[in-house]
Amino acid sequence: MANKQKSVYCCSECGYESSNWAGKCPSCGQWNTLVEMKLNPSGREKRAAGRFSAAREAKKITELDMGEEIRFSTGISEFDRVLGGGAVTGSLVLVGGAPGIGKSTLLLQMCGSMAPDSRILYVTGEESERQLKLRAMRLGVENENLFVLAETELDDIAACIESLKPALVIIDSIQTVSDSAIASAPGSITQVRECTMRLMRITKEQGITIFVVGHINKEGSIAGPKVLEHMVDCVLYFEGEHSTSFRILRAAKNRFGSTNEIGVFEMAREGLRCVENPSELLLSGRPEDAPGTCVACVIEGSRPILAEVQALVSSAGYNASRRCNGIDYNRAAMLLAVLEKRGGLSISGCDAYINVVGGLSLDEPAGDLATILALASSFLDRPLGLDLAAIGEVGLSGEIRSISMINQRLAEIARLGFRRCVIPAHLRDEIKAPNGLTLIPVKNVSEACAAVLQRK
Repeated sequence: MANKQKSVYCCSECGYESSNWAGKCPSCGQWNTLVEMKLNPSGREKRAAGRFSAAREAKKITELDMGEEIRFSTGISEFDRVLGGGAVTGSLVLVGGAPGIGKSTLLLQMCGSMAPDSRILYVTGEESERQLKLRAMRLGVENENLFVLAETELDDIAACIESLKPALVIIDSIQTVSDSAIASAPGSITQVRECTMRLMRITKEQGITIFVVGHINKEGSIAGPKVLEHMVDCVLYFEGEHSTSFRILRAAKNRFGSTNEIGVFEMAREGLRCVENPSELLLSGRPEDAPGTCVACVIEGSRPILAEVQALVSSAGYNASRRCNGIDYNRAAMLLAVLEKRGGLSISGCDAYINVVGGLSLDEPAGDLATILALASSFLDRPLGLDLAAIGEVGLSGEIRSISMINQRLAEIARLGFRRCVIPAHLRDEIKAPNGLTLIPVKNVSEACAAVLQRK
């Protein structure tokens, strides 16, 4: 009698596996996320038979050969920055992002910028060869060692990799690749997980670097089980709004480098362009003598970036006032409450809108003081001036708290021509004020408003 094919239920959010179905995941608490996955008994028996082979004996950590970490440049400076100095040979990198954000464009430009002696295989499951050629011509990508394969069957892709032996492989996208041995549709949890596992084995055994494109779902996570992100060596998110030209590349996971670095790109007609100095670009076009705008300095990775915070405060048409766009809703509501309670401004009956120019998000508390001053400036209809910046965290008592990397922030502020900067009065680090920059130390929100704004 043939063995019955077994199955498990896998959570699409956290990767938790259960032998029985449940409406709520016991691990992450999400509802209706357990999806059935068919197991391959023959494959499991084969792995069990060779589990204790001599080649897989445990070794002492002192006897392991660490070897040398070999990196190569992608030819795109911002891409190399996020990867930690370049891509690592034999690594599996997952690039996620919303449809149409520029993932395929970025990877195709990388293929054109690579060293001419590097053999590259671009596997496309969403476009035909002709469509990819037209996009390559538009982007100006010409590389004699760039090979294109329009295929979705994993066995054929693995055979092509074996025969071509490329140094770099692009899989666009993992949701279109399928294994004929698995009885499920392409893009399902089982297919995505098993195909990625096989690609990972190819990467480690043959020393080939593979970039895998993954789409994101409506929650903003990469489609497929969360365990997919645990399997790969590096997870990159390509973010940005379709209404703006700026794109940001972030590393959510990186086994070979920091996860704090970001890469800034601008979408132009000829493709993505690296933004080496994002602060100068984000501050271009600032209105003169306009109330409700202030510049903050946030740290993204290892470099400071100046961001313009805009606020609009107007009389509310209804009793319930609306709040914020651009920063976290709860953070904005807290700052509005602090400004009214500690700053003495009757702002509760007004509509308040907050926006960060360029599509950046102020997740760091160092932008609190700039947000407070922009709101106060709009409410009092008093401009702060183009030469003023502000950095500092605001507490519930209205106090201005110290922030990290103060000297790096001040150096960037002074480099872009600002002459005044509002800072916390109590700082843990020793301040080295740059030449030409006047520091305005303040202890609380009320003192900060009084120092830079003159009430009418």
